[in-house]
Amino acid sequence: MSCSTPLVDGFNRRISYLRLSVTDRCDLRCTYCMPEMMTFLPKKDVLSLEELHKLGLAFIDRGITKIRLTGGEPLVRRDVIQLIQALGRKLGDGLEELTLTTNGTRLAEFADDIAAAGVKRINVSLDTMDSVLFEQLSRRDRLVKVLQGIAAAREAGLKVKINTVALKGINEEEIPFLVEWAHANGHDMTLIEVMPLGEVDGERVDHYLPLPVIRDRLEAMWTLEDVKDDTGGPARYVRIRETGGGRLGFITPLTNNFCATCNRIRVTATGELFACLGGAEKVDLRAALRSDSPDEQLALALDEAMRIKPEKHHFRIEAGSGPAQPRHMSMTGG
Repeated sequence: MSCSTPLVDGFNRRISYLRLSVTDRCDLRCTYCMPEMMTFLPKKDVLSLEELHKLGLAFIDRGITKIRLTGGEPLVRRDVIQLIQALGRKLGDGLEELTLTTNGTRLAEFADDIAAAGVKRINVSLDTMDSVLFEQLSRRDRLVKVLQGIAAAREAGLKVKINTVALKGINEEEIPFLVEWAHANGHDMTLIEVMPLGEVDGERVDHYLPLPVIRDRLEAMWTLEDVKDDTGGPARYVRIRETGGGRLGFITPLTNNFCATCNRIRVTATGELFACLGGAEKVDLRAALRSDSPDEQLALALDEAMRIKPEKHHFRIEAGSGPAQPRHMSMTGG
């Protein structure tokens, strides 16, 4: 198969969106994401910036038009701005959008450089505006830094979308306030059901909050109007009349499978391509990159990824069931 053949899986879905992890490391320890004493990958196992760039170019050649840099926390990766700048030079030349997801703790430092590289919008994870709860959830006292980062991003001209994991008995009562705050500051917002990936301290099921429950509560307060906005991701959006038409998304991997229109693949910081977030199907791109014929082997690996991509994931969350996959979200690429 030609190295420039578009990526199309066995269910005739055109794959155009790459989530590329640059590190599994993070400066927070969110309770639903990882244990306090997290073991991170040895640095020798992680792809170099040059290898990540080569991967990005190879994916663009195969029809990837959107790349999201993820982690862990991408901005803790040393010299990651060089990678953002290098990939940014492909904007308008095969790549339509370059973006990233961040926890915001280092955003104030890098916002101007990110915008200068051609990034137009970013996602920032924020589960609470309560400083005490933030420290309990993330095991770090960094809320002020995150809010400073969001403000710096806005000042730099970046469009910010707030990502919030809905957690039963933790931040569920705060969600309407978070929506109002986000929309008042010009930010879109997306609510996410907790992802059952990797072992954590405690049972995720204790804090699993189905988003249809939250939507019903919000509809009792506000007028939610369904919209067909497509950002290339899994969220389903509404606009809220009472917040000035602010946009709110719902990502529901557990209550409403959204796989029929999946256009995404994920690559870990070690070069493992996971064809599905909730599956174990993978190919080793690092081995291809470091082989004697990297271009040929990479093309073959991407073809194999399309062959093994499943029709849908099989997430479930219940007491004693354990995680859907042993790898943590920080390792997979958030």
